Amino acid sequence: QDAFVAFHVDKVLVSKYLKPLQIGELAPDQPSTEPTKNEMLVKDFRELRATVERMGLLEPNQLFFFLLLAHILLLDTAAWLILFYFGTSLLPFVFSLLLLTISQVQASWLQHDLGHLSVFRKAKWNHLLHKFVMCHLIGASAKWWTLLHSQHHAKPNCFHKDPDIDMHPFLFTLGKKLSVELGIKKKKYMPYNHQHKYFFITLPPLLFPTYFHYHTFYIAYTKKYWVDLACMLTFYIRFFYTYGSLLGTKTLNSLISLHRMLESSWFVWVSQMNHIPMDIDYDKNLDWMSTQLQATCNVEQSLFNDWFTGHLNFQIEHHLFPTMPRHNYWKVAPLVKSLCAKHGIEYQCKPLLTAFADIVNSLKSSGELWHDAYLHK
Repeated sequence: QDAFVAFHVDKVLVSKYLKPLQIGELAPDQPSTEPTKNEMLVKDFRELRATVERMGLLEPNQLFFFLLLAHILLLDTAAWLILFYFGTSLLPFVFSLLLLTISQVQASWLQHDLGHLSVFRKAKWNHLLHKFVMCHLIGASAKWWTLLHSQHHAKPNCFHKDPDIDMHPFLFTLGKKLSVELGIKKKKYMPYNHQHKYFFITLPPLLFPTYFHYHTFYIAYTKKYWVDLACMLTFYIRFFYTYGSLLGTKTLNSLISLHRMLESSWFVWVSQMNHIPMDIDYDKNLDWMSTQLQATCNVEQSLFNDWFTGHLNFQIEHHLFPTMPRHNYWKVAPLVKSLCAKHGIEYQCKPLLTAFADIVNSLKSSGELWHDAYLHK
């Protein structure tokens, strides 16, 4: 199936694990596509996938990723050197904080590439460097990220299946249908009609310092990811040893708290601009391409946008081909647009600031839908 092909780099290796699960073959007269799926679109997408493979667009440019890692390590080192050479007064502290935040966010984009097995041809090398970047440079569990993010890619914006929208209904109400349904049931966990306002002071600044910070340790411990836990501890040992030798306890806590809040804000605005404004509903069991396109949109390309978003401005192409190296998204984008046009599927691409505004507008709209349904007798 398309999801299987999309997720796995070494299909020969993975198929060995599937052999014990095989229960038989479809009879020749049985349809291979379910009625809910667009058979012609499935056929055309598989032809596009074959074209992508022939063009070599799944082959990584390792120099590109080496330079990314080098600039992350350079920024990380510079953040400490500024405090070491210029002291810990306000101005050096602010510059160090900014460089540390940029380094951490760029490391987040790189670990995303590694988690999708798009940096090396061999899966094991992706996994090894993923542990280094995610666990040692960032301080979170690589396996925790893979567990959650794979579910997101399989069923984006599908309620109960995509963990990225688990904030519904406890913090926000999302999507037109789900918001109306929540209002009709008279459920109210938060003042949803004001969610577009309290969004600014909740999810962006607090996701990393609160929920992610504790959840990654919780999952790593309960699922016994002992190697991840050990590697995560090296981040904190390194951080407190290097910065603790320069800063007092209060200033050190301020540095780690502020950089996590800034990192969290950057991450949330970028990651949610492609999904929150799109269709959020229960799983409709659509074909692979339709499932991804209804839940994702793009942001215009520019050198800044590519760097700032870690190429997640090409979210559509990333979701269709999750193992594709990010430097090739722009090459496949015209082919994806063409296929969308052929089948009448909307291919959304917008300016960066418009994408940010659409997060707030969609929250306001769904909050109003909930409010109207809640008050309706």
